Amino acid sequence: MWSRIADYFDMPAADYPASLSPLEKQMADDQAIWTQIVAEHGSKESDISRLVSPWHTDADLGRPIEVVTDMSKSLAMGFTAYQASDQAFFDMFDKLREMSLIP
Repeated sequence: MWSRIADYFDMPAADYPASLSPLEKQMADDQAIWTQIVAEHGSKESDISRLVSPWHTDADLGRPIEVVTDMSKSLAMGFTAYQASDQAFFDMFDKLREMSLIP
């Protein structure tokens, strides 16, 4: 899925790291870069902390194990609003672009 998300943004996907690489540390000094992106693309939000919470992403995705889930039981029980994870990301990115929050 990560390579499809990278493709969405027309960029190469990173290799899976050999050790944990917390996003919070990776993004610690990214406000200056975000300020440049906002200036180049006219995005509406200049404060990166209002758009992202790296600590939360680390809590969700920073597990040292691969997590695989199956929605078949939920679908069988009538939960028809299920959407594939990659498509959920693409829809959200499209919405954020329409709102001029990301380029």
